[in-house]
Amino acid sequence: MHPILKLIAQGEGETLDFKKIVPSALKIAKTMVSFANTKGGTLLIGVNDNGSISGVRTEEERYVLETAISIYCKPEIEMRLIDWEINGKEVIEARIAEGTNKPYYAKDENEKWWAYVRVRDESILASKVVLDVMRKNIAKENTLIEYGSKEQALFQYLNVNQRITLHQYCKLLNISKWRARKILVNLISAGIIRIHDIEKEEFYTL
Repeated sequence: MHPILKLIAQGEGETLDFKKIVPSALKIAKTMVSFANTKGGTLLIGVNDNGSISGVRTEEERYVLETAISIYCKPEIEMRLIDWEINGKEVIEARIAEGTNKPYYAKDENEKWWAYVRVRDESILASKVVLDVMRKNIAKENTLIEYGSKEQALFQYLNVNQRITLHQYCKLLNISKWRARKILVNLISAGIIRIHDIEKEEFYTL
């Protein structure tokens, strides 16, 4: 089976996205940074949402992809473009590497920069907790965990309720969001608790 057909058969997900065409450099940058901020991923240009191949004009689409990388993404993202021909139709495979300088940001129409992460088959805005975890992990900071009353209260709650949100944690201990985020970031970076962003509001588990 053709390599692209094998990819298409997997369906869209955390590391794979289909595009009939590149909508614009500004819009595709959002998907690019979400891949770079997560596990990396592949864009297939010239493929419909249902997996059928529509084909594209490779030179035009390549130009828009390269513009997105150079103007609408920061820091610089590593991308490899491969042209394929399937049944007389051109498809571009754009491989985006997982970044080594997270977090990555995409510029919006108002010239503001935003970080995105990949969740299932969507690119969603990264929370402050996620951004702080990225920065801490990239900086390779050693995390000294002191199991004080606030940490113990969190563990006790999770042992009974399995999950907690930032809002619930603040309310539980009557502490500020800043203080709660700092505790959560340290515990996530140390691998003690896990962050889940598959729902509208992030939650945390042991």
